[in-house]
Amino acid sequence: MITTGVIGTGYWGRNLVRNFNALGSLAGICDTDPAALDAIAKNYPDIPCFGSVEDLFAASNIDAVAISTPAITHGQISRDALAARKHVFVEKPLCLDLAEAAALQVQADTAGRILMVGHLMLYHPAFRALRAAVHDGKIGTLRYIYSTRLSLGKVRREENALWSFAPHDISMILALTNRVPTQVLTNGGAYLSEGVADTTLSHFTFSGNLQAHIFVSWLHPFKDHRLVVVGSDGMIVFDDVRSGAEKLLLYPHVIDWEGEIPTITKAESIPLAYNDDEPLQNECRHFLDCIEHNVRPESDAAEGRRVLSILDACQRSLTSGTAIQIPDDA
Repeated sequence: MITTGVIGTGYWGRNLVRNFNALGSLAGICDTDPAALDAIAKNYPDIPCFGSVEDLFAASNIDAVAISTPAITHGQISRDALAARKHVFVEKPLCLDLAEAAALQVQADTAGRILMVGHLMLYHPAFRALRAAVHDGKIGTLRYIYSTRLSLGKVRREENALWSFAPHDISMILALTNRVPTQVLTNGGAYLSEGVADTTLSHFTFSGNLQAHIFVSWLHPFKDHRLVVVGSDGMIVFDDVRSGAEKLLLYPHVIDWEGEIPTITKAESIPLAYNDDEPLQNECRHFLDCIEHNVRPESDAAEGRRVLSILDACQRSLTSGTAIQIPDDA
């Protein structure tokens, strides 16, 4: 069994600890906050605890690390972990700088180590069923995709709503389209902390008359996590707030033309089947499987760089107030 040390025991780090432990892989827990480390150690008394990443990296019995720390630290900790010859799972975003992301990919490849980014929604069973339906042509040619990731709370001061929420939605849209947009345009507003956008709306233009948008905010009266995919022969809605059959619905609506007049035939929604696995456990298991079989993760460094390049373009658009062109090699 591949052994894993988890770095960071905040809200999401505790979930990583729980899942790697359930998979029989947990071999270390690290946090620089002694109180936080003591608190989680009570629930895992048989797991070694480390007060510094250096001590964890020095542990020869730990094969891999899972990093769940503030985004600004992701690049440095990932770099040090790879230098210590550990496989690396790092929560999104991979880092905050495109050049650093490229260097991390080269470092991982040179060291022969797996570098995986925590784009959780790619491992959500409902999204996987949606993507399979789209790629199998169940809704025809893609026309428009939009995503909303809205809630009230979890306000950040060190990163804006775009960087905090949108990576998930960007990764899903890229996975559905199998391409990057040619242009992005983002606007938003900072209402709670000066210079930190609480709400952003990003519009994406793709080749082939395909478009998409992502609306994110932590200033919203209720939780709304939806992905809507519109095709020429139908539409699919992935509503992650709902459960059971209501989570993933196919709408086989038909739009025909009688001369120059459109005629719309509405149809009842059809639930699409999906597994009921926990997305995070799927993601953690995928990381371990990739290490064991030496294969690239679905959300590898290259995918992490693509998402980061779109995030970077959105931020530049938000700052400048202008549309940003995306190079073909992004």
